[in-house]
Amino acid sequence: MPDGAAPALTAGLPRRAGVLRLVASAGAGAAGALGLAPFEIWPLTLLGLAAFAALWRAAPTARAAAMTAFLFATGYFGVALHWIVEPFFVEPELYGWMAPFALIFLAMGLALFWAAAGWAAARLRLGMVGLVAALALAELARAHLFTGFPWAMPAHAWIGTPVMQWAAWVGPHGLGLVTFALALLPVALWAAGRRVAGAALLASGLAALWAGGLAREARPLPEPRPETVRLIQPNAPQRDKWDPDHIPVFYARQVSFTMAAPQPDLVLWPETALPGLLERADEPLAHIAEAAGGAPVVLGIQRSEGGRYYNSAVLIGPEGEAQDVYDKHHLVPFGEYMPFPAFWRRLGITGLAARADAGYTPGPGPRTLDLGPLGRGLPLICYEAVFPEDAAGAPERPAMLLHLTNDAWFGTFSGPYQHLAQARLRAVEQGLPVLRAANTGVSAAIDAHGRVLDSIPLGEAGYVDTPIPAPLSPTLYARTGGWPAVVAVLLLLGLGWLRRGAESR
Repeated sequence: MPDGAAPALTAGLPRRAGVLRLVASAGAGAAGALGLAPFEIWPLTLLGLAAFAALWRAAPTARAAAMTAFLFATGYFGVALHWIVEPFFVEPELYGWMAPFALIFLAMGLALFWAAAGWAAARLRLGMVGLVAALALAELARAHLFTGFPWAMPAHAWIGTPVMQWAAWVGPHGLGLVTFALALLPVALWAAGRRVAGAALLASGLAALWAGGLAREARPLPEPRPETVRLIQPNAPQRDKWDPDHIPVFYARQVSFTMAAPQPDLVLWPETALPGLLERADEPLAHIAEAAGGAPVVLGIQRSEGGRYYNSAVLIGPEGEAQDVYDKHHLVPFGEYMPFPAFWRRLGITGLAARADAGYTPGPGPRTLDLGPLGRGLPLICYEAVFPEDAAGAPERPAMLLHLTNDAWFGTFSGPYQHLAQARLRAVEQGLPVLRAANTGVSAAIDAHGRVLDSIPLGEAGYVDTPIPAPLSPTLYARTGGWPAVVAVLLLLGLGWLRRGAESR
């Protein structure tokens, strides 16, 4: 080997190692996303996070640590949220070209929160404890800033396991903090040579979470109410939903499901179940009320007022009158409304699900509907069910959550199942049943422990009658909200600051 060749090769090793670290981080993120629905391989989420922690520790600078976190999160969100391309292919001739950009920009945009956390924990030398807190803080920020998008949280990997019951006590962000701690802290102990301690922390933490969840699941729920609810699923593909030739078919299908014997005590139709506006729907509302035999019907419909459009839920009385109306308040950006609409109007781009070029107008906020002897129900329209605060934001506690959604936008693979999973988590957090009517599925009755009692499979038309599950008393999380999780994150950040230099990265 010529003189100087070895130094040249050696000089290239750090760069190669850095590239491998970044590639491995993106791969670990992609694997970690398989803990979410529909795969639900929750150990992969823990393993992916643990691999990220080891790679973050190996980063030589704060900038490299930030890039490691950024690529992990890009891989994670890219896989978890790949369904985001589906709405753009409803009208591919208009919007199909946007699909890859939507996924790339969304994944990278969300990854910036993690990059900031990775950089701050490294730059301030907060150690692994600080990284745990910084990531939890990043997820809190992601859930609230710019209208928020708390979809695909790592804590969602626990949905369907006993561990999700902890959300009743600590909420989704507290559960996220625990998830980060369980995955990352054993890595720090392992790297410090305390391998037995690291393995013991992982095993004991997982055992405690599992046992606590099983204990809560074992607590008997109150007997279901004697009344029944009928969940209607017309299975109207989004491309056909507003087609004049198909509208009568879907409408007749829902009416026939509604009038089937025996008569239920409550009927739930999905989001935008009627194609017209509420103020022009007197005849179909009377027809639906007759089909329901006097039972209250809650369905999704659009309405206008003063030149503004609303995505709404209406409660139909026995004579076909609109007894009450709820207007969706948490709208989907770039779906139901366009930020800076004048700019997008010049480009000929409107919201994918919006009726007007400026989109829908948000309603005043969460509120319940009076269902008479059944109690009060809190409507959550589509996207609102992914926000824990929206399920807890009404002035009075409801007896049930009414989730009206049109998941035809989300495709037929992961999106609808992830949306259903989040509805299950809302039930656990609040100790309330969720009655869910989805246009193409999955419609489901969910009890206060987050268990699916009955459902209609994705992509099938039909209805299901089920006793209305009883609510529990307010959970700890329902009483305190997310503030304990915020306090815990801040305390961990303080602990990381106090331990600066004590734990080498």
